[in-house]
Amino acid sequence: MLKYIGKRVLMAIPVIWGIVTIVFILMRVFSHSPAFLLLGQHATADKVAELTRYLGLDQPIWKQYLIYLGQLLRGDLGTSLFTKQPVLREIMERMPATIELAVFSVIMSSIIGVILGIACAVKQNSALDRIMQVTGLTGISLPRFWLGLILIIWLAVRAKLLPVSGRFDFMNQPKNITGFMLIDSALTGNWKAFGSTMRYMFLPALTIAVASIGSFMRYTRSTMLEVIRQDYIRTARAKGVPESRVVSRHALKNALIPVVTIIGMELGGLFSGSVLTETIFAWPGVGQYIVNGINNSDYAVVQSGCMLVAVISVFMNLAVDVLYGYLDPRIRY
Repeated sequence: MLKYIGKRVLMAIPVIWGIVTIVFILMRVFSHSPAFLLLGQHATADKVAELTRYLGLDQPIWKQYLIYLGQLLRGDLGTSLFTKQPVLREIMERMPATIELAVFSVIMSSIIGVILGIACAVKQNSALDRIMQVTGLTGISLPRFWLGLILIIWLAVRAKLLPVSGRFDFMNQPKNITGFMLIDSALTGNWKAFGSTMRYMFLPALTIAVASIGSFMRYTRSTMLEVIRQDYIRTARAKGVPESRVVSRHALKNALIPVVTIIGMELGGLFSGSVLTETIFAWPGVGQYIVNGINNSDYAVVQSGCMLVAVISVFMNLAVDVLYGYLDPRIRY
């Protein structure tokens, strides 16, 4: 297992390097000059050229690239051109918001998706099965940014059931201990802040979870159908074991092993896929931070943010592979 982990870590290095290189080139080629944005539209050409030289952006792109790689090897992710703060510190300040939203979304989507997948497998080819399959496919196909705007109009603007944007109510802000609002609210016993944070989190989490629910449902259904056709399931039924126990104790336990892989992959993908969702709901996470960096041509912010998201996604997939091996000994053998 250690040899396998070592190989996967070595394989991750060129993947991360490739992402860093692509983002570096795209920012240099397709973005506006940060010097022009810093000085404003009324800046003279001389001032823009002077600031460009000061930032080192007048050098050849290959030289800028080598300088950036040298900074990464020293653990320096750079400084934001606009806030003048280290990018690593700003990302770490926003990371709890992204993690909290991603974990809450995965919990919501996995519970709902697994329950619906079991129901569809047990009632295969029924009206419920067909309706849920169409609904799941529709959820997977819906663009998240469009769905987020629709949910805002329906649930926040018209029904006034949930807040439109933000992460918490400033009147009920919990004491900052870990950076995770739900955990901080529970640790301080501020249940009013806990409920308020849940209300603010529900809409963006639902927007992200809709597509994941469809994936979990379809995957659970297919694995359940495969498991319930096994000999030991037929044997249990022949012994007179109640159908509810056959499903919950025998079939579900084995069918959920592959679903663990999907949960880990979804969690890793949410760090990169929640960018637009965080922007729509003004969620102060890493995704919104990267989008603001793109709009401001803040090279260090975009490059470092994308790199950290890539690192998290790669190692989440590695963690899932290792966990899957422990859950299913046949994988190790």
